[in-house]
Amino acid sequence: MQQPLVAVSTDVRQFDNYTWHAAPQQYLEAAVAGAGVFPLLVPSFGDRLDLDELLSAVDGVMLTGSKSNVHPALYNGDPSEANGPYDQARDATTLPLIRKALERGVPVLAICRGIQELNVALGGTLGTEIQEREGSLDHRAPVSDNQDERFAIHQTVSIKPGSCLAGVFGAGDIKVNSLHRQGIDRLGSKLQIEALATDGTIEAVSVKDARAFAVGVQWHPEYWVKSDSNSAKIFKAFGDAVRLHAAAKGGMRAAAE
Repeated sequence: MQQPLVAVSTDVRQFDNYTWHAAPQQYLEAAVAGAGVFPLLVPSFGDRLDLDELLSAVDGVMLTGSKSNVHPALYNGDPSEANGPYDQARDATTLPLIRKALERGVPVLAICRGIQELNVALGGTLGTEIQEREGSLDHRAPVSDNQDERFAIHQTVSIKPGSCLAGVFGAGDIKVNSLHRQGIDRLGSKLQIEALATDGTIEAVSVKDARAFAVGVQWHPEYWVKSDSNSAKIFKAFGDAVRLHAAAKGGMRAAAE
């Protein structure tokens, strides 16, 4: 089976007396098992990387979730310690990668922190501690040492009729495992809403007039991709878009020859 390359964002972490550039296994497993692609970890070295060369080699980009938040300096927010932790090396890599991928028509799937990166990359802003807003649900994960409990599917989101995700799930309500304390505040100008929580929180977006699949979700389809049909559907849609891009690129090479 064809297994095209997909660039995957990494977090910069300190442990075992080393600096690591890493991604959680759930995302990598979902990329392989759910999308049928080859995940390629991209170190967070910012402008030291030739992102154009990278995007010539891959056929998709996946932005993972993380405990870190996009640094508020990138959207004129409050850079206090309370709104952290931060990973500015990741920010310096993912934001330009997003912009270049969209310019080149490379499919993008942005999850959790990824949807927030997508929004900031396109001029939007983020709201912090959204559970404190009047009328807001508490979108944070329940306190538990059991990851299955923390990532349980429990929240209803409404898929916008006629949207990209309506083509994936159908319009109407689905259940997801959204867990976050930050969210989209002002929507980036090139984005459109794909799904809302019952309190009006933006839970999914897509890029207007994108040349390929370009979707961000605030929830975590990677966690239950093998057992939840809706989680599987979004990775299949992404994988199909990646293979379509790979085929088109291959056709262009063949025509050039």
